[in-house]
Amino acid sequence: MAILLFVIGLVFLIVGAEVLVRGASRLASAFGIAPLVVGLTVVAFGTSSPELAVSIESSLSGQAGIALGNVIGSNIFNVLFILGMAALIVPLIVSQQLVRVDVPLMIGLSVLVLLLSLDGALGWIDGLILVLGLVTYVTFLIMQSRRQGQETAAQNRADGVPDAIPDSKNSLAKNLAFIAGGLVLLVVGSGWLVDSAVAFAKHLGVSELVVGLTIVAAGTSLPEVVTSLIAALRGERDIAVGNVVGSNIFNLMGVLGIASIIAPGGIAVSPAVLGFDMPVMIAVALACLPIFFTGGIISRAEGVVLLAYYGAYTLYLIMAASHHDSLEGFGVAMLYFVLPLTVITLTVIAIQELRKRRSAG
Repeated sequence: MAILLFVIGLVFLIVGAEVLVRGASRLASAFGIAPLVVGLTVVAFGTSSPELAVSIESSLSGQAGIALGNVIGSNIFNVLFILGMAALIVPLIVSQQLVRVDVPLMIGLSVLVLLLSLDGALGWIDGLILVLGLVTYVTFLIMQSRRQGQETAAQNRADGVPDAIPDSKNSLAKNLAFIAGGLVLLVVGSGWLVDSAVAFAKHLGVSELVVGLTIVAAGTSLPEVVTSLIAALRGERDIAVGNVVGSNIFNLMGVLGIASIIAPGGIAVSPAVLGFDMPVMIAVALACLPIFFTGGIISRAEGVVLLAYYGAYTLYLIMAASHHDSLEGFGVAMLYFVLPLTVITLTVIAIQELRKRRSAG
């Protein structure tokens, strides 16, 4: 039964991602909205629905800490694993809007969540701030995209290019149905895949804690994985990258914000999370900016680096779960040597790239 659920779940994920990307890309052109904006909003928010469902359920059941761990783990997984895998398939071209607006926003939000958590909890006021920020962000994206679309249309008319024929109502309804159907398949498929993976792990004698820190944490991000990979294969690179950045932004403002509002007494933030997991999340977000900035492409080599870091982080989680003797030394090396060295290296690369552009200009 577990094998059957695994296979069906995987099929649902692949088909759901294909349908979602196809409907989203067509919807973007129909409404004059850039594919990047659709990736940052409709696709990103939709593929984050498992994280939202898990966080709401855990908050209402008195296990609000799961919501915080879910967001932090998913954001780290999204950047390191998903972008790494997508870049291995095809080098990802990065939009300048991501570099100038969305990635800095993701970095700022990661730091903001840390600052809001310094008192040991995320309360309903903190959650309200995050949710209002999400509403403002989505409104800004849509208005900006429509304005750019109008400017492009005006320029095309001035150049004698005929206006695009708008899609019919039936076509719009079909695209919306594709998006809705794709999201349903993604959510159902990811749930079945996680359940079957947990059954496999128990059969092999792996502890439930290790399963929760690895398989289940990655499981809620499976829709983002498959959607970004399918988008990369289909050439929808803006959707592939925008999905990851948008999902992280939605996780921080939407998922964590809603969970903080509805959780009785708010979400408690442990010193361990403040001392390790949140700094890792911030470091991962910071690492995006130079990688995205250098040449506007996430290369295969950079994809390998991202995947290697995710492997190291997962190893740390497993060692922590098993109370391995080398845990303390490994954690110190990662937090105070490897991560700072990576940030410094990427910063130097970004500065060199800036100098090249200025000299070329």
